[in-house]
Amino acid sequence: MPKKESLCDSIGGEGCGLKRVIDIVGGKWKIMILCVINNNEVVRYGDLKRAIYGITNTMLSNSLKEMVEDGLVVREQYDEMPVRVEYSLTDKAKSLIPILLELKHWGEVNK
Repeated sequence: MPKKESLCDSIGGEGCGLKRVIDIVGGKWKIMILCVINNNEVVRYGDLKRAIYGITNTMLSNSLKEMVEDGLVVREQYDEMPVRVEYSLTDKAKSLIPILLELKHWGEVNK
C-alpha cells in the first residue's frame, strides 16, 4: 500500500509548506484583497478600501505592504499630482487563484 502524503512533515516547522501558505495568505483580509484585485486586474487603494467592507486603512496598508514583500502584489506608483498608486497580482499570486477557487467550491458544498 502506498504511503499517504503528509500535509506537513515538520508540523509548523521551517520546511512546512502549508505553514508558509498560511503565513502568506492567512488572516482576515489578504484573500479578500486578492479577490478584489483578481476581479479587476488593476486596482487603486481607494477602490480596494471601498470594495472590502470593514477593513481599516491600517489593516489595508499593512496587508498590502506584506503582500508586496511576499511577492503576491505589485505596487506601481505614478509621479502625478495627486500621486496615483495601482496594485496588481504577480504570477505567483495568479497561481494561487485556482487553489482559492477550489477552497471556495469546497466551502459552498460544505455549508
